[in-house]
Amino acid sequence: MSLIKWCVTALVCVLAAGCGSMHMTSDGADSRLMLRGNDPVAYFTDGKATPGSPDIKADYQGVTYRFASEDHRKQFLANPDHFVPQFGGFCANGMVYAIPLGGGESFKIINDRLYMFGGVRSKLYFEMDEARNLKLAHHYWDTEVKDSNWRIQSWKRIWFNKVDHYRTNAQLAEEYEKKYGKKPGA
Repeated sequence: MSLIKWCVTALVCVLAAGCGSMHMTSDGADSRLMLRGNDPVAYFTDGKATPGSPDIKADYQGVTYRFASEDHRKQFLANPDHFVPQFGGFCANGMVYAIPLGGGESFKIINDRLYMFGGVRSKLYFEMDEARNLKLAHHYWDTEVKDSNWRIQSWKRIWFNKVDHYRTNAQLAEEYEKKYGKKPGA
């Protein structure tokens, strides 16, 4: 096989593996696991990321959610749209720039909805102008990201076509320090 054919084949495989716009992981029998296996209801009831049990789970919109208790599973099934993470579980601050990446243990409940962040700093930067950032994130999710291949979308916005209001981490850190008089996370 020629080098060009090999590269094209490899690229197609990588892109196919990233189809869809959900931030999923794989663990055991759960190949499309949301929230890294954390219980979505616990973010609301316990205020923290709580590991769900592989034995207590439910599928919704083609992905698997795990729960810490059968009661949490029942709450979820009664109103799943209330508990699912916004932006497919990707970082809300990344979505401000139409970049679906991240989404880890940092989170915030805003307007009774779950928003994930790639880290503490991402959350702090998002909170600097929460109303504006929420509006931008929802705009890009609805108009550009929701039905896209997340890998292609990320590459497009990171390497080729940044949004006009794009800020680097260094620029955001500087803005944070000016606004609050301290370094982010200090």
